Amino acid sequence: MSKLFVQLGAEGFLLGVWETLYMTAAATAVAYLIGLPLGILLCVTDKNGLKPIAWLNKIVGLIVNIFRSIPFIILIVALIPVARAVVGTSIGNGAMIFMLIVAAAPYVARMVESSVKEVDRGVVEAARSMGASNFQIIRKVLLPEAKPSLIVGGVISTVTILGYSAMAGTIAGGGLGALAVTQARPSNAQDVIWLCVALIVIIVQVVQELGMYLARATDKRIRRSRIKKIKNSK
Repeated sequence: MSKLFVQLGAEGFLLGVWETLYMTAAATAVAYLIGLPLGILLCVTDKNGLKPIAWLNKIVGLIVNIFRSIPFIILIVALIPVARAVVGTSIGNGAMIFMLIVAAAPYVARMVESSVKEVDRGVVEAARSMGASNFQIIRKVLLPEAKPSLIVGGVISTVTILGYSAMAGTIAGGGLGALAVTQARPSNAQDVIWLCVALIVIIVQVVQELGMYLARATDKRIRRSRIKKIKNSK
């Protein structure tokens, strides 16, 4: 057992877990507040969308693609002065959350766009034929029908953000990734590194299992299939 492992103790690792969860949850929540409407906008203004607007779709799509194309480690460096102006500091967990939001929001937007586009066009046309407005179709048809896919996308986005949070150490942030990279690696504390890896894997598995459970629970197709089986068994 390494000296660093003893120094950290249970409290040090628990703090790392808490900081990782805090950064991931905060960044994911705000990224979805930005990415969800962006994704819906991309879908609605597409050439096959509810209200095609080619120029707006191209501009928003270009901005999203540019930010999605930048490797996160490079984005961190580029956003240092921006983070200082927005959150008042360019280091620490606060700055890292801001950078995670900037990196994740475009990713979330594309995930949402893909999920909404999976909704059956027949359902949309049926709602339109009954006189539903575009806003009503979005709120009462597209989002509810896409909910299972949106949840799966949310799980993927959360796990991606969790992976990004491991780079917090590059700007004096915390979390398990920073603990492994900035503290354990220089002192070659392999036990600390592998425990951090194990804890991150556990967090990912919990998030994934919970997300998949929610996706299955909200999938109308699964519920309809179960009801049909029950009726056929009678």
